[in-house]
Amino acid sequence: MRIAVTGSIAEDHLMAYPGRFTDQLLADRLDQVSLSFLADSLEIRRGGVAANIALGLGRLGARPLLVGAVGADFAEYRAWLEHAGVDTGLVLVSDSLHTARFVCTTDAAQNQIATFYAGAMSAARDISLAPAARSEGGLGLVVVAPNDPEAMLRHTEEARTLGVPFAADPSQQLARVSGADARALVDGARFLFTNEYESALLQRLTGWTEDEILGRVGSWLTTLGAQGVRIAHAGLPPDLVPAVPPAAVADPTGAGDAFRAGFLAGVARHWPHRRAAQLGCALAALVLESVGTQEYKLSAADLLLRIEQAYGPAVAQDIAARSAGAAA
Repeated sequence: MRIAVTGSIAEDHLMAYPGRFTDQLLADRLDQVSLSFLADSLEIRRGGVAANIALGLGRLGARPLLVGAVGADFAEYRAWLEHAGVDTGLVLVSDSLHTARFVCTTDAAQNQIATFYAGAMSAARDISLAPAARSEGGLGLVVVAPNDPEAMLRHTEEARTLGVPFAADPSQQLARVSGADARALVDGARFLFTNEYESALLQRLTGWTEDEILGRVGSWLTTLGAQGVRIAHAGLPPDLVPAVPPAAVADPTGAGDAFRAGFLAGVARHWPHRRAAQLGCALAALVLESVGTQEYKLSAADLLLRIEQAYGPAVAQDIAARSAGAAA
């Protein structure tokens, strides 16, 4: 199954402030905040939700198609993604805008202040999925991840028109869309991805109850942090898949994207959803242990060991056999 991953492609500028933001906030001056925090470190990392998911899929051997818009500064990033097994043929390059930037400062209490500059991302609305869908091999699934809102709506509607199943992953952009747009992004999705907060926000935005949403999607996957992930289907009890514990948490950014990559890699190989989710949880643990969303090291032996420790040898053996079958 060929998967197209649409969404943001960005660079992350991650800084660390050794104090606490709250120590500098004056309760009676919050309407006139003017602060500067001297950071101790700066990490410049490649990121963006779609790029994170696509890179994970590529490292797992799925050869995904990345769909998004970037600036003329993308050449080095493109080479990095292609080396990981990502097809960047549908990445649009803007002549006038920079690649999107995520700038985030984290304090000693893990509080964060962040700004996201969309830049070239707004041009993603001009990309059509039709050539890829009509090419040899076509598309088996379109992932609609956070992006320019107009692009998200376009790619969702295109998937419907082309008859290609789609996965709805609105996450951060739920704060930017209307109720009508939220309904349009979710209705008919083969898969719906949210975290717990986004689950509640989505229900409020759409005006649909949990049961009504389940009646409109195939599978609803809700990430629960250290508690794992809940897989829900209409009319069935939810399946709770425990998380794979990381050795230590270095940076939480990108763990959800890694889970999606692992899960979708299993879906591409037609695995049962629980097995796919277990692979996703193992990949998420790797990302939690590294700074940045794409800096983790991936080896099949290490991944299987983590799966065995979390879920038992039978699960690890089953995933190893399924993976070997896919590689063959």
